[in-house]
Amino acid sequence: MMITRAKPSDEDEIKDMLRSCLLPSEDLSSGLMDGFLVLRQAGALIGTVGLEKFGQVGLLRSLAVRGDSRGKSWGLQLTRQIEELARQHGLRELFLLTTTAEDFFTRQGYHIISREQAPASIQDTAEFKSLCPSSAVLMHKTLS
Repeated sequence: MMITRAKPSDEDEIKDMLRSCLLPSEDLSSGLMDGFLVLRQAGALIGTVGLEKFGQVGLLRSLAVRGDSRGKSWGLQLTRQIEELARQHGLRELFLLTTTAEDFFTRQGYHIISREQAPASIQDTAEFKSLCPSSAVLMHKTLS
């Protein structure tokens, strides 16, 4: 198993995985694929995670692991890799929205904050404005 940067040709497969995990994919385009990582086994997509960059802050999004591959720490590995990618790009803070993974991200050092505390660049994303329900929890992590 190897985590690699997504290619534009991975777009449809990533969207299919996100839809199967009930995550938003409507705003994804080939331009955003540069911020995605993929995990494959024998060529099959096992997991993915994305990063949208806005200056020194980023939106961690679309963390998904195929149902039959869960419980093997792939989500943790994908999260660590996307955080490292964020650091390499000079990001100092990450934000995310979740309706189901609050406990997972709390264990990774993320903290719940009010939606009003998000920077304008994060509030302007489609995920924040319309794709995630208003009941989604906003979480934040300062990168070291």
